[in-house]
Formats: sequence, C-alpha cells, structure tokens
Amino acid sequence: MAVYLTRFSYTPETWARMIQTPEDRRAAARAYIESVGGKLHGFWDSFGQQDGWNLWEAPDNVSMAAVALAIGAGGALSSIETTVLLSVEELMEALGKAQTVRYRPPGT
Repeated sequence: MAVYLTRFSYTPETWARMIQTPEDRRAAARAYIESVGGKLHGFWDSFGQQDGWNLWEAPDNVSMAAVALAIGAGGALSSIETTVLLSVEELMEALGKAQTVRYRPPGT
C-alpha cells in the first residue's frame, strides 16, 4: 500500500464548533481511510501554516483521492493537501529507472 501525508487547515467556523464541542478527530479520520481499505498511522494537530497532519496508507492513489475529495467537499477545511510518500526502496527503484530515461533539457 502507498503512504500519504496530508496537511490541512480548518475554517474559522469549524474552529468555533470545535471550541463549543471539543472532539478528537482521530476516530473520524480512521473511519474515512478504513472505508477504502486503508489505515491511519498518525494524526497530529499543530499551529502555524497548517492546523493538522495525517499519515496514512491507502491501497492506491484513487482510494486516497476519494478520501481527500470527500473530506474537502465536507466544508470543514479551508485547505487540504496530500503528498504521496516514497519508501527508500521505491526511491532506489526510481533512481535506477531514471538512468534509462532519455531526457533532453529545453534548448539543447
């Protein structure tokens, strides 16, 4: 399974609701990813540019995209960004394949 890092920020309205009714969102995040056959590895809240971070696995990019789309469409977030993470082994394989790519820089 592929591993993904998601960074997100809540809307001011979501913060107001969570102040009124505090909620641990890990269970909700776990349910979202498990619904597509994935697994939640971590959920962190933060302050700064993003309000939170998730680390999770999904069977494929389409499954992860479905989760991200559903969360984004829910209206509770002002931003959501997901990055596919590569293992060291995957990077090593990609480096090997890069040797066979016949790339030519523009203008050369």
